[in-house]
Amino acid sequence: MDKILIADDNVQITRILSEFARQEGYEPVIAYNGEEVLEMFCAYRFSVILLDVMMPKKDGFEVCREIRRSSNVPIIMITARGEDFEKIMGLDIGADDYIVKPFSGSEVMARVRAVLRRMDSSHREAGQSTLVYDNLCVCLDDGVVTIENQQIALTKKELEILWTLLENRGKIFSRDNLLNNLWGYDYYGDNRTVDSHIKRLRAKLDKVSHPNWQIKTIWGMGYKFEGAVS
Repeated sequence: MDKILIADDNVQITRILSEFARQEGYEPVIAYNGEEVLEMFCAYRFSVILLDVMMPKKDGFEVCREIRRSSNVPIIMITARGEDFEKIMGLDIGADDYIVKPFSGSEVMARVRAVLRRMDSSHREAGQSTLVYDNLCVCLDDGVVTIENQQIALTKKELEILWTLLENRGKIFSRDNLLNNLWGYDYYGDNRTVDSHIKRLRAKLDKVSHPNWQIKTIWGMGYKFEGAVS
């Protein structure tokens, strides 16, 4: 049975979410603080993590950052406040979705299904799991990116942005295009979250020389993968 990690210091919330998770066919594993989340993450393989922002010992943002150093497991962050800065921060550090309290258990499970569908869809629509361009190789299934055979560590969202731009090289994607394609829902916060992802992605890619291609900014329009290789 697939496991789902439910992280919240509110016992009532964990009980409710556990019951809905069981109805969806998941085995729930509970953590009540950030340190427990990381312990459980190291001990088990999870299909999805539901991660509360305000937790004792380590908050959800810190936990999400640590998980993203080694894993692309889907993370849905839960916040008690609907402020845009929390949503933006969660997305910037690698969360796949967010939910604002109060919420219904059925809504949470619907978000879980949506995140997993987007992951499956990205693999099916790609039609292949590896793209190669000049000295760049991107393997979507393994989450491995190399330039000149040197591995570049990317977060899940950075990988998805690179794949989308590379697969559609020459096509310009606006910020809203990328938000809708990769986050998969209407986003009411600051779309500059895309800019911060692109900035970090470029910084990582630029660690190895790649004179024949670049992620180019088209001012007033968006971004595209531009190459000089025929």
